[in-house]
Amino acid sequence: MIATRVARFDRTERAVHWCGAILFLVLIATGAALYAGPVSTLIGRRTLMKSIHVYAGLLLPIPVLVGLVLRSGAQLRADVGRISRWDAEDRRWWRRGQRGRARLGKFNPGQKLNASFLGAAIVVMLATGSIMRWFEPFPDAWRTGATFVHDWFALGVGLAAAGHIALALSDRDALGGMVRGWVPASWARAKRPAWYEEIASAEEADAVGAVGDLVTGPQ
Repeated sequence: MIATRVARFDRTERAVHWCGAILFLVLIATGAALYAGPVSTLIGRRTLMKSIHVYAGLLLPIPVLVGLVLRSGAQLRADVGRISRWDAEDRRWWRRGQRGRARLGKFNPGQKLNASFLGAAIVVMLATGSIMRWFEPFPDAWRTGATFVHDWFALGVGLAAAGHIALALSDRDALGGMVRGWVPASWARAKRPAWYEEIASAEEADAVGAVGDLVTGPQ
């Protein structure tokens, strides 16, 4: 029987993603309330917005770190490895004339680049935000530099998040992979052929192993 759908993200990965997404949205909203004049005037309650922003920033790395150390985080750890590896097919994808012929793995290069940028941004913004919040031990030059870097990274994160959301909404099958955990097999074959072949080979090997166990019986 031919499978009509393929498992893409397990529960741990989806939980980590949506916890991180909520915290990112909270940070973007509270950051706008603090630094965007019209939004700040409209919302007010600056002290409350500042507290929420700080605690959401401190919590941001926690879902990823917890997911990575959990026993159920094996697939998350494997996908972090996938994101960090680039191959010839990824390079082909960047060439517009060859993009349609690229045999991609589980993630396309745009997703890899976005994930790498957001991972780096978490570290940078946590460090600079900490200097801005607990500024007493630091010289003025550090505080000024931290504010500059934090503000520009915040702009980059906002643009990356907006692009990520727009692309997700434009491909409902891909979005479904992060909502319900699976994608149609037809989507996987067309958009991620190398990953689909990897999954199909693993399933075939498992099936052969199961048949072998039935034939040989208990040893």
